Amino acid sequence: MHEFDYQKGRLFCEGVDLAELASTHGTPLYVYSEKTIKDNFNSLSSALSDLDHKIAFAVKANSNLSVLKLLNEIGADFDIVSGGELFRVLKAGGSADKCTFAGVGKTREEIEYSLEEGIYSFNVESEAELRFINQIAKEKNVIAPVAVRVNPNVDAKTHKYISTGKSENKFGIDFEFIEGLYSKASSELKNVQLRGIQMHIGSQLTEVKPFLEAVEKVSPLVAKLKTLHEIEFFSIGGGIGIVYEDALASGKKDWWDNKDSNNKPLTVEEYAKKLVPTLKALDIKILLEPGRFMVGNAGALISKVLYKKIGTAKNFVIVDAGMGDLIRPALYQGHHEIVPLIQDAKDNQVVDIVGPICESGDFFAQNRELPHLEEGDHIALLSAGAYGFVMASNYNSRSFPVEIMVSGNEHQVIRKRQNYNDLIRGEELY
Repeated sequence: MHEFDYQKGRLFCEGVDLAELASTHGTPLYVYSEKTIKDNFNSLSSALSDLDHKIAFAVKANSNLSVLKLLNEIGADFDIVSGGELFRVLKAGGSADKCTFAGVGKTREEIEYSLEEGIYSFNVESEAELRFINQIAKEKNVIAPVAVRVNPNVDAKTHKYISTGKSENKFGIDFEFIEGLYSKASSELKNVQLRGIQMHIGSQLTEVKPFLEAVEKVSPLVAKLKTLHEIEFFSIGGGIGIVYEDALASGKKDWWDNKDSNNKPLTVEEYAKKLVPTLKALDIKILLEPGRFMVGNAGALISKVLYKKIGTAKNFVIVDAGMGDLIRPALYQGHHEIVPLIQDAKDNQVVDIVGPICESGDFFAQNRELPHLEEGDHIALLSAGAYGFVMASNYNSRSFPVEIMVSGNEHQVIRKRQNYNDLIRGEELY
């Protein structure tokens, strides 16, 4: 559920009128709901209350400092994939001992920085990386905490670009090699501490079966490693999906209650019901790494209609946001529900919603039936809080949009809109 809804025909985020927000701050504009982020965190934590668990927010989903500060204040840990993300967590008030560092290509500089700050664990993705971390730790005369990422060869049944748990994916170490690697590390690598084991099979999973399959496959391995190497945690990754197709309606409890079991999206309650018994039996700390689930439905991208163009093959609605602001539709064929900020009674129309960028892939919707839109109208692209701004670019020398956090009836700019001088900052004429 979330806090975006119509009030007397006008779209609100919590107690803030989004049309007024667009008028005041201009567009494109990202807006986030503080309450939704808190509710998502608390609902997941509550569902897993029978476990010794920690929720490590996947910073890659949304790295805005204010979002990280909020999550840190309500008790989140952090899943990071770069030195830059660690820097952001620290600037937001977090600490390195709340961070697990994942990713297949950690550099010397990133490893040294993380060790200096006191990282909780590196999630290691190859034997070569494990040996490199040991080497650096030896040079610095410290012990590096590590967890090996196991690739369980489980099909997440999601988009191929965000599937990470199959043998053909670049992530993790094949299941069959894990025991031998832990034994080798224990006997040969004196500057690493085997603190845990980690997996992550993919993103935007909408059914519980792949999660359960992975947990059931890896759990006996976890139990063995706990006995042999005294590991203290098992990270089961993230991946819980959100509602994109019917995003606005999914903000209401009635929508969930009226869904039959065959058509109901995955809930944290179902997720926990299936996984907790197996995980509880391990008697080990469980880490989760949700990103999209925490912030995806807490955000929306607001855009203004610039022009309408009637063609022989298609009708186009051209807006001021583009693929540089939200790339998911172009990159993943991702669906975002599009709604007007102000409702009217006009007939629907079948249109393509496209941006101003000089690419045919610069679209948000194709051949979609939408409420009638006119030049000057504003629209919201819902479920845009994850992998939205964080994947933005300056392609076509376009400025990054403004970001705003809403809390009740109040709002605050949490990232200013770029100006032209910002676009060239750091460049020098040759």
